[in-house]
Amino acid sequence: MLSSDFVPVSSPEQRRLQRSWYWYDWAAASYVTVTAAVLLSPYLTSIANREACPAQPSGDTCNANLHVLGIGIAPGSLVPYMLTLSTVLSAIVLVFVGAIADRSRHPIRLLGGFTYVGAAAACSMIFIGGDNWELGVVLAIVANLALGAALIVYSAVMVRITPPDDRDHVSSRGWAYGYLGGGSLLAATLVLLIVHDAIGLDKEGAVRVAFLVAGLWWALFAIIPLRGLRHLTGVPLESAATGIRGSLRQLRATFASLRYYPQTKRFLFAYLFYNDGMQTVIAVASLYGSKQLGFSESQLVVTILLVQFVAFFGALAFGRLAYRHGAQRMIYSSLFLWTAVVCIACFLPDGQFALWLLLAAGIGVVLGGSQSLSRSLYSGLIPAGRESEFFSLYQAMERGTSWLGTLVFGLVYQWFRDYRLSIVALVIFFGVGAIALRGVRVREGIVAAGNTPPQVV
Repeated sequence: MLSSDFVPVSSPEQRRLQRSWYWYDWAAASYVTVTAAVLLSPYLTSIANREACPAQPSGDTCNANLHVLGIGIAPGSLVPYMLTLSTVLSAIVLVFVGAIADRSRHPIRLLGGFTYVGAAAACSMIFIGGDNWELGVVLAIVANLALGAALIVYSAVMVRITPPDDRDHVSSRGWAYGYLGGGSLLAATLVLLIVHDAIGLDKEGAVRVAFLVAGLWWALFAIIPLRGLRHLTGVPLESAATGIRGSLRQLRATFASLRYYPQTKRFLFAYLFYNDGMQTVIAVASLYGSKQLGFSESQLVVTILLVQFVAFFGALAFGRLAYRHGAQRMIYSSLFLWTAVVCIACFLPDGQFALWLLLAAGIGVVLGGSQSLSRSLYSGLIPAGRESEFFSLYQAMERGTSWLGTLVFGLVYQWFRDYRLSIVALVIFFGVGAIALRGVRVREGIVAAGNTPPQVV
């Protein structure tokens, strides 16, 4: 059995810290799963449609435009464009966060600060209603930026508390906690959406309550890792100045130093593309299922619930398989299934919920593995003592979602008013990412970064 192949090398104290660390994935998954992945996209699109086409039935395609700073935007493209803007801002802001985090003697305080800013924005989404889509856009951007900043610190902490041979396992288990936590809250959300009439809420009111609960879940469960890791201290770079001026110098040094780590740079290039595809599929799946295939909010919740629980076991299985076959090979294999899922989704008939669930199960199998193994593989390619700094580059292209993929998705819909064409356009991201990933010499890159390679890479 796979479980008998893995023998952890972490010390008892490291395992204790890791057990606390896992719970942050459980906490943050509430916003990622319930709000960002399921409810916000179709809800915000419906509000935008209501603003642009007030006299049109909600299920019909709105051919009018919203007007933002004099630019016409199709309501169906609002969410992809918002995600694009959010990630462009992340690419600018989060690298500064990484530079500052590496200088902090108290990284867990930073993690707590970013967490509660994001959770407050997530809770405030209860006030999105009527036709005020602008409030939704602002709150989503703030929440995404805070989440991205928190995850920079969180990912860097994993490196400090986990030996190289255990990182695939620990990273996969963290993702598994996230899928289980997000799935648990999603199940409760499904109940709320089914019984909302019985408790005196209309459908929109139930969605807004779900936004509030997801934010509270994030804030409350984050207490476990924040307390469990509170004594963990940072190791600031002694030769650099503190503050924003030092962060700017470190930022320039980060980009300049990538030329000394060519395999790290190649991996980031590959990750930029294949993660763009994955994150865009995750971000727009509910929009595609709702507006193109005609599924209800409850059906979308069932879909993501299936993905969450399949991904829980998928993340654990991929972590074990990576111990035997290497993270790079397992990520590469997963990209073929991602490509197949996107192609099949393009031709899926409207209303075919059973086939839609089969596709969701396919995504669940590879979702957790491809994400968790990417994080652990990258952790070996970064120089010691600069974890937050280098994870900021990684994070800017990760959960904030990918700006290039969402931009392509939104532009294709803007031009053709057809989500099928938008979804199939994402195939190119998996293809380019897979080709680039094959060219990464992982063992060479780990050694060049001054780290010890695991037994199998």
